[in-house]
Amino acid sequence: MQAWHVNENGEPSEVMRLQEGERPTPGDGQVLLKVRAAAINFPDALLCRGQYQVRPPLPFTPGMEVCGETADGRRVIANPALPYGGFAEYAVADAAAVLSAPEALDDAEAAALHIGYQTGWFGLHRRAGLEAGETLLVHAAAGGVGSAAVQLGKAAGATVIGVVGGADKTAVARELGCDVVIDRRADDVVAAVKQATGGRGVDVVYDPVGGDAYAQSAKVVAFEGRIVVVGFASGSIPSPALGHALVKNYSILGLHWGLYHTKNPKLVQHCHERLTELAAQGAVKPLVSERVPLAGAAAAVQRVADGMTTGRVAVVLENGGAV
Repeated sequence: MQAWHVNENGEPSEVMRLQEGERPTPGDGQVLLKVRAAAINFPDALLCRGQYQVRPPLPFTPGMEVCGETADGRRVIANPALPYGGFAEYAVADAAAVLSAPEALDDAEAAALHIGYQTGWFGLHRRAGLEAGETLLVHAAAGGVGSAAVQLGKAAGATVIGVVGGADKTAVARELGCDVVIDRRADDVVAAVKQATGGRGVDVVYDPVGGDAYAQSAKVVAFEGRIVVVGFASGSIPSPALGHALVKNYSILGLHWGLYHTKNPKLVQHCHERLTELAAQGAVKPLVSERVPLAGAAAAVQRVADGMTTGRVAVVLENGGAV
């Protein structure tokens, strides 16, 4: 079979190599999946660089999110068990973590539903307790993680303010449903948020960026607001001023979605059921802006790493397609 291998750490376009090899052999409690589509995530680039919190032994195949087919023909979504990731014709996954692919979504969309939307659901509902009528600020609103949070926020009845970088991403954020879109390259984010909220600020901040984005969030979060820290795509991990959180009376919430697989896996299943319902209603639908063949995976991962994409980019194999 064909699979992308990382034999040394570095930039994805430099260290990913498409090679022929044997199909992986599942271990105890695992299943072999025929990959139909694999969604690209920013952590795939971090894996290549050796900067992710999980560091599989070299060589490994990246690809953390797939829609695949089981030996008995079931169409499923899963997070592959590294080192046998999803940028390959076959991947391995833990049987207990395999979920049914929503019928309302095609293969690329189904692959993109898992990590980003689960993260968004847990962040907004489990951690922040977002309520209808509240105001949600989403950083990187046109990106893979941010776009999921925008749709989930709208589905929850929130007013959504999206922060993006560039005019092209502004248009995408509006199409996703943002009530207000702020271009951080052209606008003063803090001033624009205060103007949009009448000076009150926002109830919930969803921050997958860190760095300057977090500093802006602390300035615009409202009384009893909640800042959900999802990741650090900027490469800068902020050091919150806890005295500021005290005097403004807001909460800083961390979210490591992967922990729920071991700490409370039933919640992952519950979340998937809810996401499947929302997909069937048309309330959420992953924005797959680009679909590339397996041969184009390395270049696509690099584009995601460089912040050159909107929504989600998916690798679609010949055996994959629309439902």
